[in-house]
Amino acid sequence: MSKYVYTDFSQMSAFFDRFGQAAKGDFKRDMELFLEGLGFEFLRIVEDEIIRRKVIDTRLLLISFQKGNDNNIWEMNEEGLTLEVGTNLEYAGYVNDGHWTNPKGVDMRWVPGRWEGDRFIHDPNAKTGMALKQHWVEGTHYWESGLKILESIFPKLLDVKLQEWIDKYFSA
Repeated sequence: MSKYVYTDFSQMSAFFDRFGQAAKGDFKRDMELFLEGLGFEFLRIVEDEIIRRKVIDTRLLLISFQKGNDNNIWEMNEEGLTLEVGTNLEYAGYVNDGHWTNPKGVDMRWVPGRWEGDRFIHDPNAKTGMALKQHWVEGTHYWESGLKILESIFPKLLDVKLQEWIDKYFSA
């Protein structure tokens, strides 16, 4: 004797209807917003690392990691869903990676300026200054530290976001 099983495809149909709606732009827009949010979060983390590592004194480097600043890099390719963030400040890489104090082959150079307590203030018009001997200044590696922090929190952020998207687009 044969058994006939009735299957209700209405839930599956509703799922595919929602999937189609998501694919038409709503889901893509949500992904773009999520990516943009990750960019803002990464900039915040980098700023925190710059402060924590006591990298700055003029704040120019710090504010260059804010969207809308003239020195900031913020490029989003929505088709490929990629986001590039960073800074155009020339010295940002030196601060992060480390650098030699003088050009190659120069053992010592004169830097015009003045001392205020234990802090040297560069002043191109000063008659006083200091002789800067060649040595390596270790980088602070704020960028790599920021990436590690983002990589450590990313799985949790993605889990939460994926659940939101499932609830929004695929729940009955």
